[in-house]
Amino acid sequence: MEAKRAGADRAAGRFDTQAQAHDAAVGFATRSGGGEVRDHRKDNNQIRNTDTVGKSDPYPPKG
Repeated sequence: MEAKRAGADRAAGRFDTQAQAHDAAVGFATRSGGGEVRDHRKDNNQIRNTDTVGKSDPYPPKG
């Protein structure tokens, strides 16, 4: 499995499982200020799963 950043031609990383690739992609999106993570099927490139990742809150609520 591969994880790509938005607009990239090359993979940002290669992973053994889809879960590892998804977690890495969520990390890329979080560090770049949020975005959408899409998991694609390998055989026909259809979107299998979509997650929206928000920005990290600099002032999280207490409690």
